[in-house]
Amino acid sequence: MRRISDFDRRLFARVADSRLRGAHPLLPRLSRAADHGRLWFGTAGVLATVGGRTARRAALRGVGSLAAASLVSNVVVKWTVERKRPVLDSVPLVRRLRRQPWTSSFPSGHSASAAAFATGVALESSRYGLLVAPLAAAVAASRVYVGVHYPSDVLAGIALGAGAAALTCRYWPPRPEVPAQARPRISAPALPKGDGLVVMVNQRAGTGTPTGAFTVAEQLRVLLPAADIVECGPDDDFMGLLRQAAQRAAERAGALGICGGDGSVNAAATIAAERGLPLAVFPGGTLDHFALDLGVPAFEDTAHAVAEGDAVAVDLGRATPLAGGGETSHFVNTFSLGFYPELVRIRESLQGRLGKWPAATVALTRVLRTARPMAVEVNGRPRRLWMLFAGNGVYSPEGFAPTYRQQLDDGLLDVRAIDGEERLARTRLLFAALTGTLGRSHVYTTRRMRQLRLSGLHGVDSRAYDGEVAADPAEQLLIDKWPGALTVYRPAEPQNELLQRARTAAAKAPHRWRALLRK
Repeated sequence: MRRISDFDRRLFARVADSRLRGAHPLLPRLSRAADHGRLWFGTAGVLATVGGRTARRAALRGVGSLAAASLVSNVVVKWTVERKRPVLDSVPLVRRLRRQPWTSSFPSGHSASAAAFATGVALESSRYGLLVAPLAAAVAASRVYVGVHYPSDVLAGIALGAGAAALTCRYWPPRPEVPAQARPRISAPALPKGDGLVVMVNQRAGTGTPTGAFTVAEQLRVLLPAADIVECGPDDDFMGLLRQAAQRAAERAGALGICGGDGSVNAAATIAAERGLPLAVFPGGTLDHFALDLGVPAFEDTAHAVAEGDAVAVDLGRATPLAGGGETSHFVNTFSLGFYPELVRIRESLQGRLGKWPAATVALTRVLRTARPMAVEVNGRPRRLWMLFAGNGVYSPEGFAPTYRQQLDDGLLDVRAIDGEERLARTRLLFAALTGTLGRSHVYTTRRMRQLRLSGLHGVDSRAYDGEVAADPAEQLLIDKWPGALTVYRPAEPQNELLQRARTAAAKAPHRWRALLRK
């Protein structure tokens, strides 16, 4: 240890004696800018403002990683390992900080925060990670340059920060940049400029508010000037307008488009599949799980696929009543029973006053406190369950909350259940979720199957399809797949350079959209 310490001090002295061209005054300013994470919060704000959905996810993971790393380094490790700061005699006065830190030198909290933020961003997007990494490296190097840390303090901080970012993957798995696989469908018509496309814009999903200087409908008209855009307001009959839009698309031998969240996509997908219409999905909801799995995270992706006629065939999940009649319900993402539908119901009753995410937090707290297991028969076997989940395709990761799919036409249901018969099931479930060990918990089971029979549902009066709660009196249901039922537009892989240039130009020069609209 003494040899390592001596080497550390010699290396610090060499840095203090060096005269790095161009390092001053950049490194001292960077070091001060990173105080209290200000530099990284500002960077996250820029990413979230000027970037797309991926950039916002990267910013959110970066900030979360920073918070975890800062907590561990500044609250735990610094108070456990007490190390004196370097002596500043050999550091030129012009480099020194105006206010010298007084806490333990080990580890470097600035380096931990920088590494955590950069690693968190890179986990979501390698492109944005490459942009942030040099800035993070410069902040870490600045801590030795200004004389407040030994090199080993900085290396330890970098390791701690990277580890904190990696740990977030246990609770919030990063989404792959490659879209899910699906069979190519060559029968989808190419609709240059959107000629023959009828798009329903659901303003109730939040899509009708301006994005920058433009409403969603204006953006769609710029991208697809020949398309028929139908806006559905809060007081309009959404399903009635959607059926009319599908009828017009069929008469024009074109395609149906939908701009909204997963619930809106569910309704449009059901009608499109039943009428044999291709579907164009424009992401306009809060999470847009289906659009992201499909590989159309932005309007430009879908518009390009529509113009070129690039499409794939994907499966639809369905829930069919086995007795007493009733209509078959479909889902593009998930079907669930148990406390999730109740959580959605409470959230929707509160979000008008609190907003969506605060309402979701309050709803989750209430459900975990008051929910009771439900009695159902699963494939003829009596069970008591907190929740039953069936995904349209196999979701990842397997051990925690399902996040994304790698294939949209595998013909399989991803069935997950939380057992209510185990002793202290509620407490064990909460502990497993907090520790990231849900996949190994006895209260949590997963299966892959082609169909699922549910009976004894007389006490279960509501179900959730793609996050939307529906009252369903059926006492018996068959959950299975409708293979390749839906044709959906998405760009051929790999995306061509023309699309990438168009997206870059739109991001750099949004004022051109206004000029086009005036013509």
